[in-house]
Amino acid sequence: MNSDVNSDLTGTGARVSLGLFTAGKTTDMTRDEEHLRLLSIFHYVVGGLAGLFALFPVIHLVLGLFMIFASDKFAGKGAPPPAFLGWFFVIFAAMFIILGWTFAAFVLTAGRFLARRKHYMFCLVMAGIECLFMPFGTVLGVFTIVVLMQEPVKQLFGVNPPTIPSNMQK
Repeated sequence: MNSDVNSDLTGTGARVSLGLFTAGKTTDMTRDEEHLRLLSIFHYVVGGLAGLFALFPVIHLVLGLFMIFASDKFAGKGAPPPAFLGWFFVIFAAMFIILGWTFAAFVLTAGRFLARRKHYMFCLVMAGIECLFMPFGTVLGVFTIVVLMQEPVKQLFGVNPPTIPSNMQK
């Protein structure tokens, strides 16, 4: 048996490299590229979760609409709730839903940008903002920041390291 890591392990002529198999071709991904690929996938997952969690205020939205348009159904022994209370529920619920969906869209966009290795600063800023979305966003944001701060990853994004002015060089 050949001990070569890139040997024909399948018997079909396909070669496997680093445990990755892609349509009979050798896939040599660096560790940084693999980290970016995984971060991209996890951004899609967290973006979906954020969009789902943004729907929790829907119950408040429905309750507020019910208070506005069918307040007479609340009248039991006392007076029905005032209409401004219903508007309060509707406005704040709608605001939280819209903000949550916007956040989810930005997280999904950051995942797409990570996969394409574009818009480095956007990805870095979103990683910081994701830290507010506990617990998943915090973990993802910290890992994203750690990966994005590495010099080889900056080069993958095409971000040039700052140059030292000629008068400051020895």
